Amino acid sequence: MTTQSTGIDPEDRKIITLARSARARNGVPEGAAVRDETGRTYVAGSVDLDSLKLSALRTAVAMAVASGATSLEAAAVVTEASGIGDEDRAAVRDLGGPGTPVLLAAPDGTVRLTVDAG
Repeated sequence: MTTQSTGIDPEDRKIITLARSARARNGVPEGAAVRDETGRTYVAGSVDLDSLKLSALRTAVAMAVASGATSLEAAAVVTEASGIGDEDRAAVRDLGGPGTPVLLAAPDGTVRLTVDAG
């Protein structure tokens, strides 16, 4: 479903802003941020090494897991892509469950899509 950026919860707006910052700061195609069950956020850009390739969202989920998060409340990806890949949604679902919202935003922060991880 498509959503309007003006109707976004302030906490979701925060993870979109963090994801935009990671994308811009690192000069990568994607930035992502996730919020865990305690409200902590984990921010990442896409990883593109010869030996390791990870989307920004999978990297952010991995950072949350490595930091001891046991669940996710929400996730956001900032990219020029028009959709969220199945592997990205699966990573969010593995930690947050099928109902965890995943927001897809354009590079300017406009939310284009919100889907459940399930």
